[in-house]
Amino acid sequence: MNLLTVGLSHRSAPVRVLERVAIGADDVDKILGELLDRPHISEVFLVSTCNRVEVYAVAETFHGGLGDVTEVLARQAGAEVAELADHFYVHYAGAAVEHLFSVAAGLDSMVVGEAQILGQLRQAYGVADQAGTVGRTLHELAQQALRVGKRVHAETEIDAAGASVVSEALSDAEAVLGGVAGRRALLVGAGSMGGLAAAQLRRAGIGSVAIANRTAANGARLAESLRAEGIESSTVELTGLSSAIAAADLVVTCTGAVGAVVTRDVVAEALRDRPDTGQPLLFCDLGLPRDTAPEVAELPGVAVVDLETLQARLTAQRGGSESERAAAIVADELRGYLASQRSAEVTPTITALRKRAAEVVDSELLRLDSRLPELDGAVRDELSRTVRRVVDKLLHSPTVRVKELAAVPGGSGYAEALRELFELDPQAPTAIRTPRSAEDVPVTGARSAQALLRDAHGQEPAEQDGEDR
Repeated sequence: MNLLTVGLSHRSAPVRVLERVAIGADDVDKILGELLDRPHISEVFLVSTCNRVEVYAVAETFHGGLGDVTEVLARQAGAEVAELADHFYVHYAGAAVEHLFSVAAGLDSMVVGEAQILGQLRQAYGVADQAGTVGRTLHELAQQALRVGKRVHAETEIDAAGASVVSEALSDAEAVLGGVAGRRALLVGAGSMGGLAAAQLRRAGIGSVAIANRTAANGARLAESLRAEGIESSTVELTGLSSAIAAADLVVTCTGAVGAVVTRDVVAEALRDRPDTGQPLLFCDLGLPRDTAPEVAELPGVAVVDLETLQARLTAQRGGSESERAAAIVADELRGYLASQRSAEVTPTITALRKRAAEVVDSELLRLDSRLPELDGAVRDELSRTVRRVVDKLLHSPTVRVKELAAVPGGSGYAEALRELFELDPQAPTAIRTPRSAEDVPVTGARSAQALLRDAHGQEPAEQDGEDR
């Protein structure tokens, strides 16, 4: 399998870099098209969340695919590939499958075990499917990854606390405000993240929620759903943010906009109109890029919780027995998936072997017909069936065995031996061999990938932190 994963996440890049590379929903189709137009990529889908931007591609060659993906991501970020090299991680073949399974299981999330990533993966695949950029390989892989994610959540308690980036941010908000029950919140953004934030606020006992959204209808729909749950809710125009902020105790932003929606001037104006409550005005910024300008945190009486804050706090909280159980499931699923892939790869060889055997039988029966033209038809048919049964029995055990052997690492050599010994159709080896060029060496770690990227762009290697991302 020539699966290639190239990406950046909260584990490899600070928020300021993720902001640069972030791909908005409106741009995903365009980026997928650009990637598929590249010469070395035949299938692709793209995952862009508040914590990661990852490209999963079927690449003709490793180096060619790596160059194609990094150039597109760098151009999208308005940067040179060399500027981002320290933050890219790259996985190839089986390592890429393992990474995707881990992402689906929530093991690679900022909040380990959060289930939101499953929906984000499903959406990423759906967008690519609609755009026509995925084929059989990525379809099967994506479906399997979603199954792995579901199995992990069903068989472990990795998400028992229902934790997510949203819940963790609101947990910080509760600590700053001394609880959010009965307080007034302003929610800027009514997309999927906004819906999650609204649900978390409702569970926390929020007093009222005002919603500001670019598309008024979506904001009104979310407000209506909150009212149906007994929460006082209303909508406000984005042009009236200052007044809405002045009336709030807590502002949650999650718009997906490219630039800051809440600026320093808007907040400063709001603070002038805001009554002194003795409590800080708290902003929870869940957007990537950030919706709240960094300068807002410098204003007196203001506190900001954003992805950078969460990244620093949650990095130290990874691990635990449930994570280990989840990792064991991922490893088990990975072994099964790779074994099935290797077994499937030997099928063309077995087909070619049986075809060769059938051709030999047919040839010998023709020879028999020419030598014994007077042979009774019934006898001839019985002879034909007997010879074919003998051949089938002779081939049964070796073909079953070669599929078993091919399922283990290094087992492809048995299929190659069959092709060599029986001089099978040259098209068969081409079909089952991983099409690598001599330069195409699998690379699975960030260290090697970054070295390759630096070499390609003439940079000296920088010191590494030793983490195999």
